[in-house]
This record gives sequence, C-alpha cells and structure tokens, in this order.
Amino acid sequence: MSRVGKKIIIIPKGVKVTVNGQQVEATGPLGTLKYTIPEWMIMKLEGETISVLCENLTNDKKPVYGLTRALVNNLVNGVSKAFSKNLEIRGIGFKAQVQGSDLTLQLGYTHPCVLKIPEGVQVKVEENTKISVSGSDRYKVGEFANKIRSQRIPEPYKGTGIRYLNEYVRKKVGKTGVAAGAAAGGGAK
Repeated sequence: MSRVGKKIIIIPKGVKVTVNGQQVEATGPLGTLKYTIPEWMIMKLEGETISVLCENLTNDKKPVYGLTRALVNNLVNGVSKAFSKNLEIRGIGFKAQVQGSDLTLQLGYTHPCVLKIPEGVQVKVEENTKISVSGSDRYKVGEFANKIRSQRIPEPYKGTGIRYLNEYVRKKVGKTGVAAGAAAGGGAK
C-alpha cells in the first residue's frame, strides 16, 4: 500500500471541495482548481477531510495512487495559500523587469528574452535581480520558474546565470588553475 496515498487530506478553513464522480473541484480565496482522478480510484469527502481509496491496488497502480493523493492535496492547499518559487539573477548587467503580462530578461545576449506570464501566475521583480513566481497551481508555478531558469542556467566557472534562491552551484577551476600547477611543478630540461 502506498504510504503517501493512504494519508488523509485535511481541508483548510475557507476552502470548499466538491467531488462529482471522478472530478474534484476546490474553491477558495485564490480561485478554483479542478482535477480528474483515474477511474479506478474513489474520493471520499467526510466533513473536513478527504480520503483517496483504491480498488485492486497492483504494482503498476501504486505510484499513481500516491501521485493522485499528492495532486489533490496541492489542489486543496493551493486555493487557500499560494505556492511560490524564488529565483535570483547573478551576472554583471543581468536584470529582469515585468512589463504588463511579459517578463523581460536582460541576460547578456544581443536581444532581451521576453516570456509571456501564464494566466494564474504572478511575477514580482525586486532590485532587478530577484524574481518571485507565485500562484495557486503548483505545477504552473514550478513550470514557469523552470522556464525562467532555463533562459540562462548557472554556469560552473563564474557562477553567473539564473538560479533558485539558496541553490548551490559547484564552481570548477578554470584553465589558469591547471596551468599554474603545471608551470610550478614541471618545465623543460
């Protein structure tokens, strides 16, 4: 039995959940989200809790069972409090700004990178280098944050690029580190 799938989901205050067959809908202060569960699963709504039940749990259904429970939990929690991802830009002259429904990134290329902000996702830029992506749909927030990061992933020699806040990027030693060691220890005879 899946350890994640059998956990009970607690509905936060101010959130209304309805189950119509295989359709789960959560409504809260941040909007409405829907999800359709597989036909071999059953959702039980009992007061302020939701249970995900599975008939004939086989090895191929176990991962989907846990995943479905996690997705429904994200759905219920997302309409009450927003999910967020924070990114930071490192590099000389690198900056970001929000212009209407577009995010414009200056990342050292000959042209600015313009990304359309998806519906239901909010983007805030502070100090031109700190980007905060938030929204009620965890998938959309993570996907857009990853799209921003992929415009200039952190490179391992100088550490410049876009990274998640507090992400550790291991730096490599460049050619000068190797050449200095060879010059000190070796030489022509």
